[in-house]
Amino acid sequence: MRKKVTKAIFPVAGLGTRFLPATKSVPKEIMTLVDRPLVQYAIDEARAAGIKEFIFVTSRGKGALEDYFDHAPQLEQELRKKGKDDLLNTLKSTNMDSGEIAYIRQHRALGLGHAVWCARRLIHNEPFAVMLPDDVIAAEKPCLQQMVEAYEETGGNMVAAMEVPAHKTSSYGVLDVEEDMGSMVKVKGMVEKPKADEAPSNLAVIGRYILSPDVFRHLNQIKSGAGGEIQLTDAIAREIEDGEGVYGYRFRGQRFDCGSKSGFLQATVAFGLSRDDLRDDLEGYLTEVMSTRKAAE
Repeated sequence: MRKKVTKAIFPVAGLGTRFLPATKSVPKEIMTLVDRPLVQYAIDEARAAGIKEFIFVTSRGKGALEDYFDHAPQLEQELRKKGKDDLLNTLKSTNMDSGEIAYIRQHRALGLGHAVWCARRLIHNEPFAVMLPDDVIAAEKPCLQQMVEAYEETGGNMVAAMEVPAHKTSSYGVLDVEEDMGSMVKVKGMVEKPKADEAPSNLAVIGRYILSPDVFRHLNQIKSGAGGEIQLTDAIAREIEDGEGVYGYRFRGQRFDCGSKSGFLQATVAFGLSRDDLRDDLEGYLTEVMSTRKAAE
């Protein structure tokens, strides 16, 4: 019987330099998208997929991230006293029970593959998910839940994938497709950040993975790859060489790259417009802005 995916690794050790000066004192992962930190969207998605253990790979200066998931007795007491039950329930959804969450330090910035490798002793011999909070996905059924359901049929290794314009392939890991089955593709190779004219396809890997523990064995052996970093893509590619199944899953939903300023702003607008309590005001403002801009042209 195939083991269930109940553990997820969240690599959050990055410095968030693209958002300086904000990230000088605030970890990028707790910057707010509407009224929830980026990391909360990832946690909610993981919980919907059946994840029970949450492993954060952090670095120096991420104390605020750890505090965010802790209980806040004084604040809870004040909300309870004032009868603000809705806010109290919202606050409780951010709490993590003891033993549910773990923090591992990545002492050197050696890339995503190295960050995942740092959590190896907490995974043991189980399949696990990797979630990059920078990638926020708006979907009717959460992306990782879609992938877990597909994984139950395939096993092996699975990456979330989406089509990107050819000129953007150099920003992604790209799949070399052996067989296209619609929502799923079987993969015969993976290339990290290829030039546009060398990319095997335009099907790019984004920040959701379900991986076999064998990946750690490959990460042990890999030296630095593209960008001088230890690439997770390279370790997954070695799984293919070993004859293990690797699949790309075309998820249903819209992905926002919240690691970039423009992506963060686009996500803010999209999530704001999806909220009943914000839609009318925001829509009216955007209409007004666009009308003024057109008139000025």
